[in-house]
Amino acid sequence: MLAYGTLAEALRDGVILVTEVNAGGSVPDLKVMNNADSSILLLDEEELKGAKQNRVFNASVLLDAHSETIIPVSCTEAGRSAYTSETFKESGYVMPRNLRANRTRSVSASLNQTHEYRSDQGAVWSDIDRMAEVSAVESPTRTMTDVFEAKKKELDVCLDAFSHVPNQNGLLVFANGAVVGFDLISRAIACEALHPKLVKSYVMDALLQKTNGRRKATLDGAREFIKETQSCSDKKFKSAGLGWDYRFEGGTLVGSSLVHNETAVHTAFFRAQSATSSARMANYARRAEYRARRAA
Repeated sequence: MLAYGTLAEALRDGVILVTEVNAGGSVPDLKVMNNADSSILLLDEEELKGAKQNRVFNASVLLDAHSETIIPVSCTEAGRSAYTSETFKESGYVMPRNLRANRTRSVSASLNQTHEYRSDQGAVWSDIDRMAEVSAVESPTRTMTDVFEAKKKELDVCLDAFSHVPNQNGLLVFANGAVVGFDLISRAIACEALHPKLVKSYVMDALLQKTNGRRKATLDGAREFIKETQSCSDKKFKSAGLGWDYRFEGGTLVGSSLVHNETAVHTAFFRAQSATSSARMANYARRAEYRARRAA
């Protein structure tokens, strides 16, 4: 079985160092040095905090042992561009499910057009602004972390309700009787380490969507969702780290899978908004806003 650790474990053990690419920083990239004797999995949309701005990874990446890698990221803190620390640490959060779906689609579009793992940064900031507005959270630096911290009590209750079970390799999530997505991780021990972040991601999405209906989840619903994923079109791209990144899209589904040595290390599929709605989000005004902020 392919062995690897997680970001949280590597940071705890002091074997990984995440910094800006240089003193001036670069919004869409970070430098990651893995000093461990084994590979480390960086999960798609897993958030780091510190340095000049908080960021999330644009794709799941498997870092080689003793390697230095430039990782494509998106900024989750629009109102800060000054150092708070030299290096990054984990925030303990993964983007909410709906934001993950939006970014999966925009990164896939970038890969199709330019073979680069870039997101629509303006749309990311707009999504986070809406997240704060719906949650009635004031964030001085417009950061995603503040919204999660404001909902900590609700999130902690759900962690107790949806605990990890032995040998669990992922989770498939229903909201009001409908499947909204799933995450599958090849190593159960890695899944256990990532489980709290993933549960919070899906619960935060339910809070934002105000999903409080009583329709029941069914096994047939899960099977139908899995069947739908199998009809998606797919494309293959070289990962920023080890292996290959597969991208999937079909109807209202988007997905990705990081594969190395014939092992699907991390696979995720989400129910997303329509492609036309997604395209409207990536309009010229937001791109102009992003360029202006980078220039500033």
